[in-house]
Amino acid sequence: MGGASEPAPERTGAGGAGADWSGRRLHFVGIGGAGMSGLALIADALGASVTGSDRAESSYLAGLRAAGIEPAIGHAASNVPAGAEVVYSTAIGPDNPERSAAERELHRSELLAELASLKRCIAVTGTHGKTTTTGMIVHVLRGCGFEPAYAVGGELNSTGRNAEWGAGDWIVIEADESDRSLLRLHPEIAVLTSAELDHHSTYGSRLELEDTFREFMGRARIDIAWDRPDVVALCGAPEVVRYDAVDPVLAAEGARFAWRGLDVALAVPGLHNAVNAAGALEACAAAGAEPVRAAAAIAGFQGARRRLERLGLTRAGALVLDDYAHHPTEVAAALAAARTLGPRRLVAAFQPHLYSRTRALAREFGGALAGADVAVVLDIYPARERAEDFPGVSGRSIATAAADAAGGRTVAWMPTFEQARAFLESILREGDVCLVIGAGNIDALGRALVAPHH
Repeated sequence: MGGASEPAPERTGAGGAGADWSGRRLHFVGIGGAGMSGLALIADALGASVTGSDRAESSYLAGLRAAGIEPAIGHAASNVPAGAEVVYSTAIGPDNPERSAAERELHRSELLAELASLKRCIAVTGTHGKTTTTGMIVHVLRGCGFEPAYAVGGELNSTGRNAEWGAGDWIVIEADESDRSLLRLHPEIAVLTSAELDHHSTYGSRLELEDTFREFMGRARIDIAWDRPDVVALCGAPEVVRYDAVDPVLAAEGARFAWRGLDVALAVPGLHNAVNAAGALEACAAAGAEPVRAAAAIAGFQGARRRLERLGLTRAGALVLDDYAHHPTEVAAALAAARTLGPRRLVAAFQPHLYSRTRALAREFGGALAGADVAVVLDIYPARERAEDFPGVSGRSIATAAADAAGGRTVAWMPTFEQARAFLESILREGDVCLVIGAGNIDALGRALVAPHH
């Protein structure tokens, strides 16, 4: 079971034989994404000839350029080198000109599975906490001298990168349930953080989601699961390890909890991060890390980009934080963590992600946002969806639900960045914490609120 992989399609350089990819050409469509850029960096490190394109600049392109990969901006068939395998994600439709020009195509999950089969694999899945938990595992294994390879859905503040091909025996990856692509993986150690329905365009019911998680977790040699009955019930490995944050103490400077008789201190705030850390520590112990050394190493974890990331201060002196939360449970957890910083007022600015998710969970989003003293709701970031397929669905339904749940506290419907920015600049004061929330491009709004040199 451990480390095995499904037979790869017949391709040059495929399979688990050495990791020399010098004979391969890989072209990444959407190379500026968090996941795709990481895979491109690893393929480049293994010796492949790597090219790629994206429709616009993104923060991940700097890392690619530093590695000598110059992405094309804009999609065109002429971007695809002759003989290249075209790597695409679920977000890239079949009508993309570069996919249309491809002689051979590879879904990003196929490439990830191929990489995972070259080392012993730890894979983290679940509705919430994947990126942070994966990042924590990477940080601890590095601190314990393991030199893992990794592919994470966000840059780690400790390495400044979202992927590396480490020299050690292990690779640590996120296993994405959003499009069922995790079922291409056969990890040795699987971590399940949570199991809530989030991707309504993929799964018709929670039962379908649970079936997917159950199939995935049953492939591992060791399952590590948050100690909740609905999560543990989805495990099927020969060995199941349960985790939780025992006796947590939450404060502005971070969190503390007990693990295996040790006192663990974290520099990142919030109960959800304490729980993530407990899971990460169990995964590292299963991989052979010494518990005392692992607990000491995690104290230096500084978080991942867009996970309660500190952006700076506004001219008026309010602290601006950014978080990628895009499910009601995540929004509530992010607000609770920001609350531990002791703000005068907690102001939330939320950009919903996907029409399908907004339509299904508007009431729950409203309830979560009611945890803020002031809530601002923007219109939906469509990502791969089209407004015309969801008539009548907008962020206004979340604003209405938030107003219903807010008990008279201020809720503002500000569909555009310009409106939201003007409103926030007019109300934010010294001592406030403004948390911009969402999986779209709302971090740009947060950065616009920050005064220069703050």
